[in-house]
Amino acid sequence: MQKAFGIHCRTLFLHKPTTAQMKTHLLLLLALVLATACVSPNQPIRLQGTAQGTYYSIAYLDPQNRDLQPQIDSLLNDFDLTASLWVENSLIRRVNRQEKVCPNAIFEKLLSQSLLIEEYTQGAFNCKIGSLVNLYGFGFKNREDITPQQIDSLLNLIHHGECTISGTPPTVILSEGIELDFNAIAQGYAVDLLAAMLESYGINNYLIDVGGEVIAKGTKNDGNSWTVGIERPAENKYSSPEIETAIMLSNQAIVTSGNYRKYYEKDGVRYSHTIDPNTGRPVNHSLLSVSVVSSTATYADAMATAFMVMGLEKSLQFIHDHPENPDIQAVFFIYDNHGNYKTHATPEFKKLIK
Repeated sequence: MQKAFGIHCRTLFLHKPTTAQMKTHLLLLLALVLATACVSPNQPIRLQGTAQGTYYSIAYLDPQNRDLQPQIDSLLNDFDLTASLWVENSLIRRVNRQEKVCPNAIFEKLLSQSLLIEEYTQGAFNCKIGSLVNLYGFGFKNREDITPQQIDSLLNLIHHGECTISGTPPTVILSEGIELDFNAIAQGYAVDLLAAMLESYGINNYLIDVGGEVIAKGTKNDGNSWTVGIERPAENKYSSPEIETAIMLSNQAIVTSGNYRKYYEKDGVRYSHTIDPNTGRPVNHSLLSVSVVSSTATYADAMATAFMVMGLEKSLQFIHDHPENPDIQAVFFIYDNHGNYKTHATPEFKKLIK
């Protein structure tokens, strides 16, 4: 729904959504100047399209008024051929089928970053949980009747199985039974790739939104920072979005992860789509969603998922225990023990609030 000064961004699912695609409901962009039929150098060029099962919306300032949509679509299409679990012959699907595959640079980056963040977060983030995600019906397979034995068996593989790139030419080595799932980092990395592409054209003022994962560089045409709205956690998956707060964003990315849009219910109990890689079970705590601001969308994407696994207390302790890393700014949305809705923002995040 377009408004006078912006666009109210909603998700368009082209097929069954993955974990990362559920984040598409969680951020709403504000105050984007809409491109007109006649674009002048001081007006943003605005491009919209679909990719990765969701939308993308990009605004950038370019004195040459170049339309880069073909290049953007090509990049996103190539990315899906590497990292999408919904493309039958994508690189990641072939790896998960135990085919001998020579990885490309994108795959190598996604895997290496995932393994580093897994170690950094002590397993709260883990890209090797694809089999568990499918077991609970949150991937591209229907939910199964789950036994503790199945969970324990998969956990053993996830934590002790092999997942490396080795040999000449390099080949992905994956223990049978492990399935990779880059959904908690891939969309953020795609956003960073788009940002790098724009900058290769000399474009340094832009806002990129792929399914609610956002990065901003420079300023708008009026010289002000880009404004991004954060959605209030909804009562259920069918609730209309409401904006909780807005922040000013420049040279930073923001990604939100939450539990209130994707879940299943059984015997009156709601089970979150966020799976704890350390227990093999859906998380069960008061944290509804978290928005993470970082210098890259890749890192913000992964840490938002890790914090959703940790819960509020462990996330705050993690931030406290890593003062060497100032690149973590976050706001947490929770229900307290009395059922009251509350927010908790880190000091640096509070400075961004408009």
